[in-house]
Amino acid sequence: MIEASDVRKHFGEVKALGGVSFTARDGQITALLGPNGAGKTTLLRLLVGLLARDHGSIAIGGVDPAVDPMSVRRNIGFLTDQFGLYERLTTREYLTYFGELNGMGGAALRQRIDEVADLLSLDDILMRHTKGFSQGQRIKVAMARTLLHRPRHLLLDEPSRGLDVMSTRALRHALTVLRKEGCCVLMATHVMQEVTHLCDDVIVIAQGHTVAQGSPEELCRRTGIANLEDAFVSLVGEEGIAA
Repeated sequence: MIEASDVRKHFGEVKALGGVSFTARDGQITALLGPNGAGKTTLLRLLVGLLARDHGSIAIGGVDPAVDPMSVRRNIGFLTDQFGLYERLTTREYLTYFGELNGMGGAALRQRIDEVADLLSLDDILMRHTKGFSQGQRIKVAMARTLLHRPRHLLLDEPSRGLDVMSTRALRHALTVLRKEGCCVLMATHVMQEVTHLCDDVIVIAQGHTVAQGSPEELCRRTGIANLEDAFVSLVGEEGIAA
């Protein structure tokens, strides 16, 4: 479970987060929705311990990343918009390298690479060098790296950006499997269809503040609007902080 209470972060005079609180539960996919500049990426970096918060509390599986960052990172998979692929390595070599960095090796690592390759439909590029990969292929390889060490918490920053239909289906299938396995998935996204059909819970933030949290159906009932996209716009506007 991922918990945040009144989390705040400033960069000089800029208030990136002014008070974010939420709970993302195990065995659920939780969407993080917000306009551009709402603070979603800053929040994800605070959760994984890459940034230090100015105020509030964070717990990842009961552990504060500011107190024990390495323990938290061992149980987190973090997919950012910077994939960091090594173009001279094949996909298998790349995953082997990161597996070894996580203390994996031998037959167990080879089996795990095969498992994530099957989960994300990577078989056709497993032995190819990553140089020249499409955006979708790069995201899937980065996602495989994220899942390699069997993290219990996944932080995903717009994982479906640039994916074609088949790659999007593979990603959604993978997330559904991980949810069934009890993972806690927190996913920043702008794709409302993805939220409606895939996510159990939704956190709405705007200008660094929590606006609402609930299932897609609950947010629609709260606003009296059947369409989640329109409900989202209404919720942001209700707080008087819409762009």
